[in-house]
Amino acid sequence: MPYTSQHLAQPPTRVEVDRLPGATLLEFGTPWCGHCQRTQPLIAQALEQRAEVAHLKVEDGPGRPLGRSYGVKLWPTLVFLRDGQEMARLVRPQDPQALQDALARLAPAS
Repeated sequence: MPYTSQHLAQPPTRVEVDRLPGATLLEFGTPWCGHCQRTQPLIAQALEQRAEVAHLKVEDGPGRPLGRSYGVKLWPTLVFLRDGQEMARLVRPQDPQALQDALARLAPAS
């Protein structure tokens, strides 16, 4: 699954996320967040050659239980999961290498 530019219309529940198989990048943010907007090209580039990594883009904010369950406080927050288990986390990433390193912990590059 390649980079996803749109937030999910209906976010998954924590139980659904915990059951996800394989490598997943769970991205928390909002469409209007300046930090989130600036990070999008970085995320898109990092996922360009990583078809084996599912990208779930979840809108976060007050009353959004999934983000609270992960303790999200700043956007964007990227949670890197393997079989539903957190392997790495980046908050407001700016370094392409940090993204590549986190992705490498999930699955070898294809």
